[in-house]
Amino acid sequence: MPSMARSVTAKTPARRQGGGNGQIRTYRSALAFLETVTDYEKMSRVGYNHTNFNLSRMQRLLASLGNPQKDFRSIHIAGTKGKGSTANMTAAMLQSCGYRVGLYTSPHVMDIRERIMVDGAMISEADFTRLIARLVPIVNKLNGDRPTFFELMTAMAFCHFAEKKVDIAVIEAGLGGRLDSTNVLKPEACAITSISYDHMQQLGRTLDKIAEEKAGIFKSGVPVVSAPQPKEVKRVLRAVAERVRSPLRFAGDEIEFSYRFESSRLFGPHTRVSLTTPLSRFEHLHVPLLGEHQAINCGVALGIIDTLKERGFRIDDQKAIEGLARVRLPGRMEMIWEDPRIMVDGAHNAASVDALMRAIGQNITYDSMVVIFGCQGDKDIPGMIDQIQLGADKVIFAPVCSPRAADPAELAAIYNERSGKMSQVAGSLEEALSIAERAVTREDLICITGSFYLVGEAKRLIARRSRK
Repeated sequence: MPSMARSVTAKTPARRQGGGNGQIRTYRSALAFLETVTDYEKMSRVGYNHTNFNLSRMQRLLASLGNPQKDFRSIHIAGTKGKGSTANMTAAMLQSCGYRVGLYTSPHVMDIRERIMVDGAMISEADFTRLIARLVPIVNKLNGDRPTFFELMTAMAFCHFAEKKVDIAVIEAGLGGRLDSTNVLKPEACAITSISYDHMQQLGRTLDKIAEEKAGIFKSGVPVVSAPQPKEVKRVLRAVAERVRSPLRFAGDEIEFSYRFESSRLFGPHTRVSLTTPLSRFEHLHVPLLGEHQAINCGVALGIIDTLKERGFRIDDQKAIEGLARVRLPGRMEMIWEDPRIMVDGAHNAASVDALMRAIGQNITYDSMVVIFGCQGDKDIPGMIDQIQLGADKVIFAPVCSPRAADPAELAAIYNERSGKMSQVAGSLEEALSIAERAVTREDLICITGSFYLVGEAKRLIARRSRK
């Protein structure tokens, strides 16, 4: 186990910009402070450059905090889709093997504290508040080059993991990889999930360029596990790995990996995976999350576990399998209401929507499906709409509560133009849900997708309904 010598202590609450009594004393004031910093997650146009995404700034911020990222071992995961699922499955297996595990993911669905977890528990409001109070004076000293929202969240996660003396932390990269705030780590292993088109304004409009940015997390001597990839992506990843001398294995090539779809009385429709290496033999494991894409993510997570064995981690395969079986992930094919059935999924690019439509077709029996869709304006909207119209019997476009949101009326126009089908436009998600519920029977399905913002809003609506 690594040495965890440093314990981060609370500082005197510092002056907060923008209101109140100027002190970070409550969780609400901590959240209010975060509203005052630059948040690229809420901006429709973000230049992908060293001014906006600056690892030197992140390194200065961490140095001011005593470099907490050096106090724990880590796994670094990048890719286009499946990062969060892969990270959660990996963390669950490690925790089941007796390790104290930190988990840093984004975005959140309901609560910002979902992003920072230790052994499955969110960071407490008290710890969140205290760490923000510690960050404020540092941010003010860097006033000419202030850290962004994601940089502050990342720094706070690293401090929390150091405080809690985690044995290992599973870290999901945010945007890209090369310039991402998380790319200050020297991890035990890296992983690349499936790469497809997303954030093209920042990362590039070809898979080659996107893959080059994702491969920016590779480090000399640090082993990498990758999901199966398109030929052009595989070529780029291999070239970068060779250049930086990072051992690279692909599931399905260097790692023997397969999956199959089946149905049983115990599990219903589901997928099973098998993965074999000189150190591991996982045969016909039940994937706890629905969909072929989750089988691939599970393969990457198992590949990470195998890599850690090579690095000297003590892994009990049976305990790892038990941990995997317990994984449940909010906002991924999650059924949030039963009559009528309402499912939410955070699919937010064309490949993810395609995977969702296929997973629903394989795993869920229904007569008719109504899709409520809303997304950010900087996404591959034509690609997402093409996938929706292949699976939906009826589509309702709804606004997303985000400054980057696409106009539902424009989405409907694109849908009509590309599919030749009619759709409806709602002024709010609540209105869209009301329209959908009037149109379905008990045998039908309502699917809300396109954005984690929309998923979070749907879950809050249903939670209010449950309380009533």
